[in-house]
Amino acid sequence: MALDENTLNAFVGRVLGDLGGAVSVPLVRIGDALGLYTALDKLGPSTPEELASETDCHPRYIREWLSAQTASGYITHEDGRFSLSPEQAFVFASPDSPANLIGAFDTAAAMVENQPKVQAAFKSGKGVAWGDQAGCLFCSVARMFRPGYVNALVQDWLPSLDGVVDLLNEGASVADIGCGHGVSTIVMAQAFPKSTFVGFDFHPGSIGAARAHAAAHGVDNVRFEVGRAQDFPGTYDFVTCFDCLHDMGDPVAAAAHIRKALKSGGRWMIVEPNAGDTLEDNVNPVGRLFYSASTMICVPTSLAQETGAALGAQAGEGRIAKVIKAGGFASLRRATETPLNMVLEAS
Repeated sequence: MALDENTLNAFVGRVLGDLGGAVSVPLVRIGDALGLYTALDKLGPSTPEELASETDCHPRYIREWLSAQTASGYITHEDGRFSLSPEQAFVFASPDSPANLIGAFDTAAAMVENQPKVQAAFKSGKGVAWGDQAGCLFCSVARMFRPGYVNALVQDWLPSLDGVVDLLNEGASVADIGCGHGVSTIVMAQAFPKSTFVGFDFHPGSIGAARAHAAAHGVDNVRFEVGRAQDFPGTYDFVTCFDCLHDMGDPVAAAAHIRKALKSGGRWMIVEPNAGDTLEDNVNPVGRLFYSASTMICVPTSLAQETGAALGAQAGEGRIAKVIKAGGFASLRRATETPLNMVLEAS
């Protein structure tokens, strides 16, 4: 078939743009690790030499880094000086910003490092266990999701649920299943000191990090234990699952156990990627990111567990709802949403 030159050029242009983003991953991570973004934000418009002096780095490297970041549109250049616009700083230099994306660059690097294991799994059909993923994937995932939890969990997500904030203010028992490094658990524990929280995760390394995190923040109404979603101990007034149900090997068994673990009148909050129910619904920038992460992380993690349901990060509300109802829950509603997440309430 004859090539359409205009179509080809447009497609090559798009791929070149993607490659530019891909090769920016190590540069963004260097900028974060060496404090270059925060220093530039503090200094204001600066020469490479001024930023190098502030960060104790070599000026020649700083000049090239600044040039690359400018070409990517991540840093602003004018009259020989470099700076961060308020919007650029919001993404790269503000850890508590809801738009901070540094953790996503760390996750992308971990995905590249994990390629050999996942590539082998394509042939074998086996999974890649969460604890066997390359690099500090657990650290990067915790960092990637942290801005959403810090900015939306207490302010928007919990108030969207039926009576849950009042329950937590009065004092409730809460289990956070698949808690990872405990960011979500600790955010809730800090906001509701009369309630008690326990975070469960099947990955011992993550539980160790969560305990250290809680100790560093002086939070005493929370504890962390190694435990699986399908058999964690105890009964609770409120149970949460943040961005993890689709990673589970047997999410139906998890849902059934959570139902048994809830006290009468208890609620389950499920936060999942805000995906549509069809591929066509998810052909967009967010779907592109989540399908890629799902291929490299979520599906391999699920296939490494019992049952291996492998829902994937773009399962959509329809499939998630079937899982929750198969676990015995009679009521399910979408309480709220963001561009990245949907918040479901089951009872």
